[in-house]
Amino acid sequence: MYMTHGEEKIIDAFKKKDWQEIQSADSWNIFKIMSEFVEGYEKLARIGPCVSIFGSARTEPGTKFYKLAEEIAYQLTQHGYGVITGGGPGIMEAANLGAKRGKGRSVGINIDLPFEQEPNLFIDSDKLITFDHFFVRKTMFIKYAQGFIVLPGGFGTFDELFEALTLIQTEKIGRFPIVLVGIEYWEGLVKWVKEVMLDEQKNISTDDMELFTVVDTAEAAVKHINDFYSKYLLSPNF
Repeated sequence: MYMTHGEEKIIDAFKKKDWQEIQSADSWNIFKIMSEFVEGYEKLARIGPCVSIFGSARTEPGTKFYKLAEEIAYQLTQHGYGVITGGGPGIMEAANLGAKRGKGRSVGINIDLPFEQEPNLFIDSDKLITFDHFFVRKTMFIKYAQGFIVLPGGFGTFDELFEALTLIQTEKIGRFPIVLVGIEYWEGLVKWVKEVMLDEQKNISTDDMELFTVVDTAEAAVKHINDFYSKYLLSPNF
């Protein structure tokens, strides 16, 4: 019987393995994970202040949010910020294109997937890294960004958004600005978070609603980043 790769993984999870098999496989994976962290740290430690831009890989060129992502990235570079994306197509490509157009730093943190994800052509050649593990990749998104701009996307985009929110909420990282772009797209989620998660179930605090803001334009998104850092008399041009 033919099984998909996903089905094979499910079956394999129930197979009994002896200690030698476990030790051999896990030890090798540890070294692979370590090598990904080392490469990421070495390449990204010198990129300077950047903003991570998240969004769907499926957004087509020429569409509203593709153009918006490109313009946001372009404007960020004009204020001295570099741009970090997931390195693939869609919103990621648009953001790297905008950073390249603005002659700013254009970073791509790619993931090796069997579908959908090939590095786009607008990443600086010395700032492209491809990872096998999502959790290593997310660490790089968070560790080397001074802010997060989130455009419409799917499960991966939501994963990245809530990773950033969780780390800020639990004070594992600083309270960096998070900007959701597209009021109509995000309003259902924000309404549910406010009315169900906060008001009804008390699973977050009122202050947690201040961890992000929702805007509709490139100008408003970039202004929020700049206003945040102006409070600390910081400039990215150092």
